[in-house]
Amino acid sequence: MTLKDKLLAQRIYLLLAALFITSLVVSNLIFQKFFYWYPFEVEVFGTKLFEISVGILPYPITFLITDLISEIFGKKRANQVVVTGIFASLFSLLIVLISDMVPATTWSPVGNELFSTVFGSTAIAVTASMLAYLFAQFVDIQIYHFWKRLTKGKYLWIRNNFSTFFSQFVDTFTILMLLCSFNIIEWDKFAGLLVAGFLFKVLIAILDTPFLYLGVYIFRKRFKLKINEEISLI
Repeated sequence: MTLKDKLLAQRIYLLLAALFITSLVVSNLIFQKFFYWYPFEVEVFGTKLFEISVGILPYPITFLITDLISEIFGKKRANQVVVTGIFASLFSLLIVLISDMVPATTWSPVGNELFSTVFGSTAIAVTASMLAYLFAQFVDIQIYHFWKRLTKGKYLWIRNNFSTFFSQFVDTFTILMLLCSFNIIEWDKFAGLLVAGFLFKVLIAILDTPFLYLGVYIFRKRFKLKINEEISLI
């Protein structure tokens, strides 16, 4: 691979990392709003499919990006993005905490109470999300590369979906357990939100598989990569 190609690959890697971090941080900030989408007339443990947090919307993007980075740039680079996401979440948490502590002016469009209502639980949420996210992402990467070795780089859909299904369940279960433990969400909603959140993430994972195939195809064609071949960055 030429130096020009390596520099291009480096820029693309940084762009993917930026999208990953943005999706992660935003999902932590907007989680307190819940929305509904009723494609089926089904109710599970008192919760309709689907009644879920808007924080779930950008979150599956992070798993798609880590799978793409794992496939093209390797396990080490995927883990680096995950660790960087942790630092970004901590930094955003610090900013929110300081913003919540300083007093609002009498003419501020957003007062202290409103700000605390929207962001007051962010500290707990980010902590819970980071714990769940850290565990789930590393599980996702480990399983992805297990299937990649087992299939010798073939059957992309198997490693993409199998790794995402399991890691998304781990993530959903862990974060709901922590949020219920801190009384942010009532325990009677735990089972319903767990099933609804997991099924929604499974649906998204299935729908994003063609996008992973497209991304891998574009990378392999542009950088002339063979099956199971990875780009070694500068």
